[in-house]
Amino acid sequence: MRIAVTGAAGRLGGRVVRLLAGRDDVDVVAMTRRELPAEALPRRVEVAVADYADPPALRAALKGVDTLVLVSSDGPDARMLLHHRNVVAAAAAERVGHVAALSSVDADTASPFCYAVVNGLTEELLLASGIPCSFARASLYIEFFRGWLTEARATGLLRLPAADGRISLVARDDVARALAALAVGEPTGRHHDITGPDSVDLAGIASVAAETWRTPVAYVDIPADTYGAETAATGMDPWWLYAFSSMFASVREQRWDRVGDDYTRLTGRRPLALRDVLSGG
Repeated sequence: MRIAVTGAAGRLGGRVVRLLAGRDDVDVVAMTRRELPAEALPRRVEVAVADYADPPALRAALKGVDTLVLVSSDGPDARMLLHHRNVVAAAAAERVGHVAALSSVDADTASPFCYAVVNGLTEELLLASGIPCSFARASLYIEFFRGWLTEARATGLLRLPAADGRISLVARDDVARALAALAVGEPTGRHHDITGPDSVDLAGIASVAAETWRTPVAYVDIPADTYGAETAATGMDPWWLYAFSSMFASVREQRWDRVGDDYTRLTGRRPLALRDVLSGG
């Protein structure tokens, strides 16, 4: 089986590549935007330089591919959706037999979160393409959220505009394992919720961090406009300020309050908990 993985130079895509490269029955094509050092990926992995914005290069990379693991592009939402449209068109043109696509638990065009809208539209694109699909709808990554927790570790306060929203934080490695499992299986034609084992509010997240790090950390809910003003004052790029603000709006709507057993069904493993990841550093 020949499996291509987009975003192979990134942390998630790279982990999917390594998981698949460990199988004797899989030939892996790592799709990247730029050339990588020889030691960046396992030796038996084929590297194809194909930017999301380069349709001919995408088609060339997907020639002879049985399954594509579509790891999301990044940056502003309109550009991201265009990138995904290019990949789907290339996969359809090259008659790829299965797309295992990364999505999100909050994949919904009605969501206030910009990337949830992109994920919802990408799922619609894939379904309309006629390519057999499987979707890994991941919750928010522990490793992503750890940035705010690390700041709170220093100040003692986790100041975010999440109200009483609950999140089933998931480990990035678990998302990679779910995508790899979907890639080597038959298309399921549906989405699979890839979540952590628990869904808790930010007071609970702060409590776990405090217990794990043995450092006082308390959650303080702040108004959305206060978060926006304080974060803008740090010099954050306006796009990312908008993206994070829209994400917390979706958290306040309880769009990430979901726990399922799809990960265990796919991999035979239990998902890592927040404590498991934080205890590593």
